[in-house]
Amino acid sequence: MSKLPLPALKHLPELDPGFIPASLWNQAFRDKCSSEGSREIRIAVLRPDGTGMVHTESILTNDDDESMELNFRLVERVVKFLLWSCGGTKVVLENSPSLARALAEHYREGGKREFDVDYSRRFFGETLTISSESSETFPTPRETEDADSKIGLKGNRIGFDLGGSDRKCAAVIDGKVVFSEEVTWDPYFQSDPNYHREGIIDSIRLAAAHLPKVDAIGGSAAGVYVDSKVRAASLFRGVPDELFEKHVENIFFEVAKEWDVPIRVVNDGDVTALAGAMSLNDGCVLGLAMGTSAAAGYADANSRITPWISELAFVPIDFNEDAPRDEWSGDIGCAVNYFSQQAVSRLIEPAGLDIDPSLGKPEKLVLVQEAMEAGDESAAAIYRTIGTYLGYAIPQFARFYDIRHMLLLGRVLTGKGGEIIISKAEEVLRDEFPDLAKTISLSTPDEKMKRHGQAIAAASLPAI
Repeated sequence: MSKLPLPALKHLPELDPGFIPASLWNQAFRDKCSSEGSREIRIAVLRPDGTGMVHTESILTNDDDESMELNFRLVERVVKFLLWSCGGTKVVLENSPSLARALAEHYREGGKREFDVDYSRRFFGETLTISSESSETFPTPRETEDADSKIGLKGNRIGFDLGGSDRKCAAVIDGKVVFSEEVTWDPYFQSDPNYHREGIIDSIRLAAAHLPKVDAIGGSAAGVYVDSKVRAASLFRGVPDELFEKHVENIFFEVAKEWDVPIRVVNDGDVTALAGAMSLNDGCVLGLAMGTSAAAGYADANSRITPWISELAFVPIDFNEDAPRDEWSGDIGCAVNYFSQQAVSRLIEPAGLDIDPSLGKPEKLVLVQEAMEAGDESAAAIYRTIGTYLGYAIPQFARFYDIRHMLLLGRVLTGKGGEIIISKAEEVLRDEFPDLAKTISLSTPDEKMKRHGQAIAAASLPAI
């Protein structure tokens, strides 16, 4: 693999000295393009309904092996990011047939990126294709209808949020929460989808009992939902594949039949970002939850949820060839290993903390948090390292999302360690990316948002 000369990091992650931020690698590549000659290339990612996005990069025009290898490295990582941020089943490169052929060899059944191909098919029901088109025939994605994602607060609404250990519901009248409840459940390994259906109906009934009538139902849950259909979700991972399409894919529409009202369900990260936009009274909010995984969501400049899948756990943020490998996707340098319990667990050994390696990741996190509260410097090093990762990752996120606010939450952000993560990330931004530091604020949810924000945002989703 060709090496690209990189500037020295002003903030080297103390527990991960091999870290190569995607943001700095990309900047070094753009500098090389400026000095050696380049051309622009458009990269389109399209969904079956014609929506999608177009991203523009510069690539080297030299035809030597090193230039071609670096071009592929850049474009492959960009395509990977686009597939897990925007999402789609058709990738089109502008005037780049050889690059398209090389990418297609990677992104195919049996190829190096088979995981990504499989999930693209699960999300959208079509097989991923990669091709090249001329500038004259290059596709333009269809615009998403504005009305699809406007915030609605009028009427008698129900909002619910389905988590891995509890399900929350709320009754909302004209934007005011009049009832909320949290019920324990255990959906992950339930093979009978009736368990999930009855649990969801039970929560809606609890809220409905506190409304004069039900006008609309909105919900959030971890996973990928396209037009409120379940495409992939950990909540239903215990359901066998042969039952999924028949009994899970349309479960929310079946649930809503009892009330005969509009229902809309989206990814919980998007609802968190929407709640943040409502709380801040501003848009361009990227929410990042550091918990079991790295969950994310986005509200645009008009405080609307976009159709993007924003599964940022799988986007690349580290270009080190020896970066940690994700145990699920098999790829390296992906955000899940930097912004989740997995990151904390991975950094325990280099930090020198004496924690039993046989413990589960949640238990390890609790022990690290306890050490942090006790003033253990080794625990603080873990949080400083994660904060450094975040400071360098935000500019990479900002290349694909218009961000004014980063809303940070999740168990990893709990306590003193979370304060260190945010402080360190802000320091990296100020020193390495001063212009960006002036335009992006980092924050955590306030108490009002924690109590009712998610429910109100979920309830606002359906149009009446």
